[in-house]
Amino acid sequence: MGDHKEQQAVRVGAAVRRRRRALELTLAVVAERTGLSVPFLSQVENDKARPSRTSLEKLADALRTTAVELLAAADPAASVDVVRAEPVAEGDFDPRTRSLVRGHHQLHASEFTGDHDAGREFQHRNDELMYVADGAVEIEAEGRAYRLGRGDTLYLTGGVRHRWRATVPDTRVIVVAVAEHIEAVQDRAR
Repeated sequence: MGDHKEQQAVRVGAAVRRRRRALELTLAVVAERTGLSVPFLSQVENDKARPSRTSLEKLADALRTTAVELLAAADPAASVDVVRAEPVAEGDFDPRTRSLVRGHHQLHASEFTGDHDAGREFQHRNDELMYVADGAVEIEAEGRAYRLGRGDTLYLTGGVRHRWRATVPDTRVIVVAVAEHIEAVQDRAR
């Protein structure tokens, strides 16, 4: 068993479906434009069939994009990635940040250990969850202060201004957020 990310085929079906729906096209219209059958296109969109390079290029043309763009927007068929804990020297209390997820994904997760720059304000486009794994923090969000202890969580919707600081030594905070490149929320009127 390895810790590496398995290289597997991508599922282009969801990308094809998203693009087709964004253009408000029916399967019948795409079939007419590509010369491919409606049942085959349905199987492609449901990842029950994989289009050949030629078919993918026909689909891309019909959807006013490129095969490269469709593949870039595709979902990985399956992925497993283990991120191992970093060794920490005994008595090392320096603040640290480490990413818990590698690569370009829909979620980002980070672990913050030790104190944090309490003066730094954050405002993220998408939602995030803060979980206190150890210690305690004080979070200021939209003018209100929240004190969180071990096991507590705070959920912030996209656009909420906030800042936080550790209030006890050896605090560990896990932050999981929807990635900035994901259009997860519509812009809210402020």
